[in-house]
Amino acid sequence: QVQLVESGGGLVQPGGSLRLSCTSPSDIFSADTVGWHRQAPGSRRELVASVTKSGNTYYQDIAEGRFTVSRDRVMNTVYLQMNSLKPEDTAVYYCSAQMITQYSVADYWGQGTQVTVSS
Repeated sequence: QVQLVESGGGLVQPGGSLRLSCTSPSDIFSADTVGWHRQAPGSRRELVASVTKSGNTYYQDIAEGRFTVSRDRVMNTVYLQMNSLKPEDTAVYYCSAQMITQYSVADYWGQGTQVTVSS
């Protein structure tokens, strides 16, 4: 079982920035992939960006050029730096960790952190 804890959400004006953090009591770097997802009211949860164990990053078009995923091994934390925020970025943001073994694929989720972009 992997516990994930997100933080860093809040209210920000359009054009502003936020940095979300995802940490765990266990070694988050042991996850095969750590992803950032979001879910707006009335919408499905969608992947925003992810980083693999080897450090490869992936961004959805909505995040490309504005969001950056990074990792800090000392802090055992994965970050999502969000710049140039828009009202349509308003959502609950979730961190996920995928663990792949020879026998199974397991996905773990955090509780989410609210991001509200509004003037």
